[in-house]
Amino acid sequence: MAISVRNEGSKINSNINVTPMVDVMLVLLIIFMVITPMLQNKVAVDMAKVENAVAMPDADKEDAIVVAVTRDGGVFLGQDKIATSELGNRVRDKLADTPGKTIYVRADARAQFRAVEDAIDAVRTAGVDEVGLLTQKKEGNLAGGE
Repeated sequence: MAISVRNEGSKINSNINVTPMVDVMLVLLIIFMVITPMLQNKVAVDMAKVENAVAMPDADKEDAIVVAVTRDGGVFLGQDKIATSELGNRVRDKLADTPGKTIYVRADARAQFRAVEDAIDAVRTAGVDEVGLLTQKKEGNLAGGE
């Protein structure tokens, strides 16, 4: 009589297969790369660069009302393009529940002054007392005069 010895341990594969994990990570990376630009809730404008920019952290809040004026004279309230003649009424509707709020204007540095002025006038006629003009701080040499 012979005793048969089975070696069950030799069948175990201790190598980790990372291919499925890499596939999932690449798919997630692609999804995030596609979705991230869509999450931007601002109209793309090249704001004026100034040396003494005043920080306005309230402009980045979700409930902030931002009017954007593009280079070609287009006026946007949030993400919606509207006519300047409608701007006052739309701002008045948004301010119905929170009066006294500051409206922020993001204007392109190369936008015509007349378009920016018309947008601010429309906001002011809607009953807004405080209008904030958003700018960017100049980057570069801060040593002055050199």
